[in-house]
Amino acid sequence: MDSTTSRQTWNTDAYAAHGRFVANLATGVMELLAPQAGERILDIGCGDGALTEQLAQTGAEIVGVDNSPTMLEAARRRGLRVEQHDADALPYRGEFDAVFSNAMLHWLTEERHPKLLAGVHRALKPGGRFVAEMGGQGNIAAIRTALSAVFAAYGIDTEHAAASFYPAPSIYRRLLETAGFTVEFIELIPRPTPLLSGMRQWLETFRNGVLDRLSPQDRADALDKTVALLEPILRDGDGNWTGDYIRLRFAARARG
Repeated sequence: MDSTTSRQTWNTDAYAAHGRFVANLATGVMELLAPQAGERILDIGCGDGALTEQLAQTGAEIVGVDNSPTMLEAARRRGLRVEQHDADALPYRGEFDAVFSNAMLHWLTEERHPKLLAGVHRALKPGGRFVAEMGGQGNIAAIRTALSAVFAAYGIDTEHAAASFYPAPSIYRRLLETAGFTVEFIELIPRPTPLLSGMRQWLETFRNGVLDRLSPQDRADALDKTVALLEPILRDGDGNWTGDYIRLRFAARARG
């Protein structure tokens, strides 16, 4: 078993073409945030700024952070204020009325979340709110199982290599409370998600850090085998693919 982890990378063009559903399906968490004109809001994992731009249109003052230079450049082309930071190394202190994140927190391993949450708490004004949505317990379970089965033949533990964290509500509630938050809402939300570009393109976009561990020929073979395993489960009779997404959505307030 390979003990190293793979780093996911983001191609802005591929993400815009095949991952735009991430921002498009954020209505629920945006409503939970309920941004107000004049508020200062920090958007963690802003990516190319598609959702950050929507936040800015409410009249709130938005600062986006991400650790991908290419994504940040795309966000700057939208006229957004964005800065490069790791999510668990935020430099802010008592500046924001709210901190927001969509579909990003699960990209940090469990061990990094205490530092992440400490930084969010530090960035907020007393009583400020933290509203986010991430992958939750059971998220993309079929996809992960198929990847594990296929990549075991190459000596790769895909769960370890993907380095993702999909917690149960009880686990994340404890992490939030330990970091100084009062949890007002936390819930798992099943969200079967149409994959309009198909499963192969989803894997190329969202699991390239694992796929890149293989030679070009092995990569192509592994993709074929993974797609074949998933076809009876996630592809309907008309050829449409659906990702087995389960989201964890929460709202919490920083205790003073």
